[in-house]
Amino acid sequence: MASSDSGPAAGDPQQAAEPIGPPSGVVVPRFAGPETFARLPRLDQVDRAGVAILGVPFDAGVSYRPGARFGPSGIRAGSKLLRPYHPELDVDPWGIAQVADAGDIAPNPFDLLAAVGQVEVAARQVLQNADRLITIGGDHTIALPLLRVMAERHGPIALVHFDAHLDTWHTYFGAPYTHGTPFRRASEEGVLDLDVSSHVGIRGPIYDRKDLVEDRALGFAIVSTMEVARRGVDEAIDRVRSRVGDRPVYISIDIDVLDPAHAPGTGTPEPGGLTFRETQQILRGLTDLNLVGADVVEVAPAYDHAELTTIAAANLVYELLGLMALESRKSGESA
Repeated sequence: MASSDSGPAAGDPQQAAEPIGPPSGVVVPRFAGPETFARLPRLDQVDRAGVAILGVPFDAGVSYRPGARFGPSGIRAGSKLLRPYHPELDVDPWGIAQVADAGDIAPNPFDLLAAVGQVEVAARQVLQNADRLITIGGDHTIALPLLRVMAERHGPIALVHFDAHLDTWHTYFGAPYTHGTPFRRASEEGVLDLDVSSHVGIRGPIYDRKDLVEDRALGFAIVSTMEVARRGVDEAIDRVRSRVGDRPVYISIDIDVLDPAHAPGTGTPEPGGLTFRETQQILRGLTDLNLVGADVVEVAPAYDHAELTTIAAANLVYELLGLMALESRKSGESA
């Protein structure tokens, strides 16, 4: 049996004692092995997961370039080089609590409302066998049903939203459910704790000045890309942390928060974005938050080059797993 990068390999009888990790990269080459995220075990191979990773191959809510339905498979392919120890956070993202891949759901590609309902049902089912959920998409429409499920479990959620765009528009072509409207709908449904929620990385032209006014009226604060450039990463971290406080937090990352030089494989690219390093630094500054769930969305591999976007997205999932592992370690120490 192949040794593991972290803990015993899948199927090992020690699985009840410690988390199962992926096969060792020095025994099974990283271009081989399971086609799961980071080559981790499937959710049905473990008793229970501390974190489940769920794919949602869906892009019927996009307003420009399609292709995010292939995001989950692309992100999994981009995750093969991930390794077990995170030196900056001093944590093993899948060695503290079990991390498992829950596979993909099969949302209806022809009925957007049906697909939204299917995502909600699937997330609820996965969380019967996992404590936390990271979803890989898929377009940003899927954030709405995910937030509904989080609010059922934790009450109104503080959202930290990384994106080039506000995603608080009212409708597109009269359609209320699209990748540009999830957080307007979430605010209307009461699933967000808006006075503590933030957008990070906003930039580029918008439809009207009133878009900013309406976004502010909903209760969001904005940390723009230009503010990060002028004032630095540390101030951005401080602003988000002071706003969130001790509320249950959901982090939603649209890959287009990154500059197209770092992530060309997305549906609505905007020049002038955050670098990957800046995004890493901001995420790593969000330790000690009550992080209950997250997503990484809008990865469209057809527009990618040399796997820049899929590798970046996989590494953002890794950063989220690191934050969740710190929370699990803290909980274990205090138990």
